[in-house]
Amino acid sequence: MSVKLTILGSGSSGNCAHLETENCRVLVDAGFSPRQIRQRLATIGRTPENLSAILITHEHTDHICGLLGLADKYHIPVFCNRDTQEATIFAFKDKWSQKTNLALESAGTLKSKIDWRIFSTGDSFELDDLLVETFPIPHDAQDPVGFLLRTPGANIGFVTDLGHMTKLVVERVRAANVLVLESNHDVKMLQESRRSWALKQRILGRHGHLSNEAAAEAAAQIMSAGLKHLYLAHLSRECNKPEIAEHVMAEQLHHIGASHVKLKLTSQHEPCATLDL
Repeated sequence: MSVKLTILGSGSSGNCAHLETENCRVLVDAGFSPRQIRQRLATIGRTPENLSAILITHEHTDHICGLLGLADKYHIPVFCNRDTQEATIFAFKDKWSQKTNLALESAGTLKSKIDWRIFSTGDSFELDDLLVETFPIPHDAQDPVGFLLRTPGANIGFVTDLGHMTKLVVERVRAANVLVLESNHDVKMLQESRRSWALKQRILGRHGHLSNEAAAEAAAQIMSAGLKHLYLAHLSRECNKPEIAEHVMAEQLHHIGASHVKLKLTSQHEPCATLDL
């Protein structure tokens, strides 16, 4: 059986991907409502009931919005580090408890509702025929991580929120055959946007988000003969355009002679076509 990857959606308002091997089905992040995730899974003939696990990169809303609703209802194990667990529980308790019918519940009760599987950043662990490698990334969350998912069909890297590309991240994802890489904003569009000065500085900072140009530079550092598919992810709706992000990365791939890489754009509004590996 082939390995199947579907980016269910990626952008400033939600991020979620589905990976399927012969023995395992996992979500990477759960940044849409449980209803939206169910609907998007249905487009590929899948349901939350058959998920083996949910892997969480960090606690920001666009990565955990549907987490507690899914994990509690369908008894899906959630894999994250301790700081992300605690920040996620705090966020749901204070901001989203009404939406998930968990109003007024204590942090302890929220914690007990989920089958948490805690790893230390840098750990590797197995889920049936899937090997999950974790590594730290520079982003303004408690302890954000990237993933390299080693499957029988391909190695898949996820680095969707980071302010700059570190040597460690380059080393950890260079083995990827498929890379989901942030290309968040066009710098000029961001600077000319109506966003506050503080928010602009946060996004442009070393713990913010990669611009199109920074993503292109990162791709050049990561590039290998084994990389076959490159997804541009987490595009800002207000401060980027798909055609701009695609053009900047395509120019870079041409410049470095990476004609073997197939470039793909993710969308906030609908799943990408499933990639069979």
